[in-house]
Amino acid sequence: MALPRFAATRSFHTELKTRINHYFEESGQRMTGDSKLIFKGVLLVSLMVGLYVHLVFFTPLWGWALLECALLGCVIAAIGFNVMHDGAHGSFSRYAWVNKLAAYTLGVLGGSPYMWNSKHNLIHHTYTNIEGHDDDINIQPWMRMTPDQPKHALHRYQHFYFWALYCMLYTSWIFAMDYQKYFSRQIGAIGLKPMNTGEHVSFWGFKVLNLLLYVALPIYMVGFLPWLAGFMLSTAVAGLVLSMVFQLAHTVEDAAFPVPCSVTHKLEDEWAIHQVRTTANFATDNKVVSWLVGGLNFQIEHHLFPKISHVHYPAISKIVQQVCSEFDITYNNYARTRTAVMSHVMFLRQMGRAA
Repeated sequence: MALPRFAATRSFHTELKTRINHYFEESGQRMTGDSKLIFKGVLLVSLMVGLYVHLVFFTPLWGWALLECALLGCVIAAIGFNVMHDGAHGSFSRYAWVNKLAAYTLGVLGGSPYMWNSKHNLIHHTYTNIEGHDDDINIQPWMRMTPDQPKHALHRYQHFYFWALYCMLYTSWIFAMDYQKYFSRQIGAIGLKPMNTGEHVSFWGFKVLNLLLYVALPIYMVGFLPWLAGFMLSTAVAGLVLSMVFQLAHTVEDAAFPVPCSVTHKLEDEWAIHQVRTTANFATDNKVVSWLVGGLNFQIEHHLFPKISHVHYPAISKIVQQVCSEFDITYNNYARTRTAVMSHVMFLRQMGRAA
């Protein structure tokens, strides 16, 4: 499958970059994270280690244990949003080794940093919402996420059962999808570049470490059934939270799903306009939400400037909105989280019933 090509016009993107660069020059700030982000990262990682140690080595009564497992799932997602995500984009810190360390938290949590970089940084951020290329919208045959995907009878009810599927994201990610990509050597229709020896060792090393930390040791310490209950609860919570935050960014009623020309494979818009049209923000005035999800509620800003840390998104969003207004480009923003969730549900209902 030929890769889509974006329109050659660069005026919108050029104007955005000029104004954003001017903002950082005037403010004297670095584009990477600050000391508050480092503190938040240390806090979240420490909280996860504390919960893990307490659950595995000082196992509380079952009611309290289940509560801690649910909290652990939330913390896992929060580390992904706040630490791993910025680190993988090279925006967590001005130091490359700190970014690498932050990105590698994904490996400790069971994922593959190599696969994430290929799937998310390279493919999703380039071909956002393009059917056949963006693997984030490929949940076939269980769900229909774009107008160009085939529709099956069960999709009529996907706006009811999607909650259960989203709960399964984390376990299917670490136990199935990474391996499928590793052995098939491709993500969707796009082939992966050959892995070197270090990347192979990293892939398998993190997978083994995850099995030891989250399967073997807990079973040895607390027994199979208590481990299974806790593991299923924590991974279901993490999967649901991760899924919802990422889906609210791209699969809502106002998001576009551009289709390249069948002959030239060219898209109508330049890359930056494409990112705005295929993306949506939510609850950007809610500082608690922004803190918890690592600024991923400012998804438009993130897609336009992925190498800028999320701590700067509230400030630069004003610039992005102004430029969008000047170029007559719709800036998709849902004022509240619940409004974005409802839009996602309605989008799924529409995809399940439309021809």
